[in-house]
Amino acid sequence: MRAPRGLTHRAAFVGSIVLTLLATAPTAHAGGAGPAGHDGSLVLVGGALKDDNTEVYSEIIDRAGGAGARIGVITAASVPESQDPDAADPDRCSNSACNGAYYSALFKKHGAADAQWIPVDLDHVANADSDAVVAQVNSMTGFFFGGGDQYRYIQTLLRGPGQKDSKVLAAIRAKLAHGAVVAGSSAGAQIASGPDMVSGGESYEGLRDGSAPGYFEDPTRLGYIRQGGFGFLRSALIDTHTGVYGREGRAYRLAADTGHDRVYALDENTALVVDHPGSTHEQLTVLGPNGVGVLDLRQAHATTSPAGWTLCGARYSYLTDHDRYDARSWRVRPATGKQRLTPEDAAPVSANTDVFHSAANPDGSAYSFRTTARALAQSSAQNTATASTFESGPRFDVTFTKARTFAAWSGDGSTAETLVGLRISIAPR
Repeated sequence: MRAPRGLTHRAAFVGSIVLTLLATAPTAHAGGAGPAGHDGSLVLVGGALKDDNTEVYSEIIDRAGGAGARIGVITAASVPESQDPDAADPDRCSNSACNGAYYSALFKKHGAADAQWIPVDLDHVANADSDAVVAQVNSMTGFFFGGGDQYRYIQTLLRGPGQKDSKVLAAIRAKLAHGAVVAGSSAGAQIASGPDMVSGGESYEGLRDGSAPGYFEDPTRLGYIRQGGFGFLRSALIDTHTGVYGREGRAYRLAADTGHDRVYALDENTALVVDHPGSTHEQLTVLGPNGVGVLDLRQAHATTSPAGWTLCGARYSYLTDHDRYDARSWRVRPATGKQRLTPEDAAPVSANTDVFHSAANPDGSAYSFRTTARALAQSSAQNTATASTFESGPRFDVTFTKARTFAAWSGDGSTAETLVGLRISIAPR
């Protein structure tokens, strides 16, 4: 079979319904007291996890017990077999069952003693409260949630308007609390979110129109689920596929609209490893070829005028392979071997007229926001650079500024990799 399909390039969801708005206040999950005191860990991938990413697969397996690891694979975010027109074709199928088999085989290939599909999906919702499936979950030492549509995880593993844990999710939550690893990619990472989990949208439309609670048919509309996902990670909002799809803008807007002061913006094929999630000792490490943006809104101020929405005082850090981050102190610890970068590039920072990689621009480039940020970090001639959205009406300018406390680190002494504390403002014109 081919690799499982994740989210489409421009939609966080592929459903055709509009979600009835959830209750206005988040409620505790019935499966326990939430993430406080977790002894387990999370491995959250920004999507498009490659089959040969040994670093990330090995991390999950090591945390699940190494050679004795038993991985439970949950792919309920995929369409079920009944909705897959290619279900009978092992080379073309992309449904929950064949995706579960695909990931199970991959984990075994990378060294797990066993990996099994946990048979919960839209065709088997009742299995989430099956004692037999709970027993299967309890025999596992780690879990992997696949990509697709994160709302399907809510439909299959949570119950009722209060989003109470099913028996299977309660069992997974208990395993996490007692040391298991819970991993996920794309929707499987997004569902780890606490309140105000993003449910779709594009950066430009989000900046222009703002966010709203719900799950919308229009894939460009910035929506969020008030009660969130499973609540495994609550120290920040989570976004995925960030650099490839230019989601930094929507992440800043959603955080500002919902009163969050931090977003972990995950890039593809790269993991954010979280030790002691939910505790005062929560520590994060980045693994992989890309990175994780930390969007900091502690000192940000958002206003709306007839001209449009403005954000001032936000900050942006970008962590790369083996960098560490202390969630409580907000402190970045660059990886051993990286050195403080001294800017030496005298050339002007290149113009950027598509800072959020618009779907409307056939010539746009992925990782556009990061590209400008790194170019400014390397510049000896500029302390400020301005990029703009491809769309107009209004057009938004994003201004990057090297504040006094800004710093960059490099592995080769000349190329900016890790960025800490770049100041960001967004304004219409």
